[in-house]
Amino acid sequence: MTILVTGATGNVGRQVVEHLVKRGADVRALVRDPSKAEFPAGVSVVQGDFLDVDSLRNAMSGVSTLFLLNAVVPDEFTQALIALNVARSAGIERIVYLSVIHADLYVNVPHFAGKFGVERMIEQMGFKATILRPAYFIQNDLTVKDVITGYGAYSMPVGAKGLAMIDVRDIAEIAALELLRREQSAEPLALDRINLVGPQTLTGTDIAAIWSDVLSRPIRYGGDNTEGFEQNLKQFMPAWMAYDMRLMGERFLTDGMLPEAGDVERLTKLLGRPLRSYSAFAAETVASA
Repeated sequence: MTILVTGATGNVGRQVVEHLVKRGADVRALVRDPSKAEFPAGVSVVQGDFLDVDSLRNAMSGVSTLFLLNAVVPDEFTQALIALNVARSAGIERIVYLSVIHADLYVNVPHFAGKFGVERMIEQMGFKATILRPAYFIQNDLTVKDVITGYGAYSMPVGAKGLAMIDVRDIAEIAALELLRREQSAEPLALDRINLVGPQTLTGTDIAAIWSDVLSRPIRYGGDNTEGFEQNLKQFMPAWMAYDMRLMGERFLTDGMLPEAGDVERLTKLLGRPLRSYSAFAAETVASA
């Protein structure tokens, strides 16, 4: 049977493909441009797009399990709903969907609200799915590495509530394990939600202190200015997306991204090893510079 991975050329999707191949799965990767796709030997590459229904029908033909990952785009919600409807028509029951933690709490943040709508569709249409709800991706902070090292400031609006940041590599491995668990089950498994969190919940001040230790010089936290955060983002992303990210940052400040009891222990058991820490990420980043 075949596992279809969408978003396969992105950071998470590419790693999901690699983990599945290492574990002997039959993998099909959905990509917009096959000429730019580089995957391990044995991966079947199919061209398609979430808004091209015929290409989705072709990609999902003969598929038993689907990994659904949608990029943050203006029509993300529509793309996901089309994909799920085509999946249902193709007879696919087994799904792993990459949502976001607190999708039901950050109700005013567009890409959170869209993902929560997708979660509701999955549940109400009776899909046998794992809904993965990751917290903030640790690797997002690579975008502010030069600010940290060059200006001595950590500028992400993390705030004082704390974010349970998780390494992208852990997200991808957990997604692959869940895909295999569903694929290999004799019967479709019941709906499940898993919060994907890191081993620590860190405030902006905590993260600045980690960078201070790794760089052996003072790094200050200066990220609570969400208006300034939006203006900076507008230099390299569309205005609507920068505003979306600002709204998310404001919810960081008021609500944080907090794990539930037992989340860390569950993920540690699932992986069979400790979760990667932010400190390890910072040390790796400095060492590879």
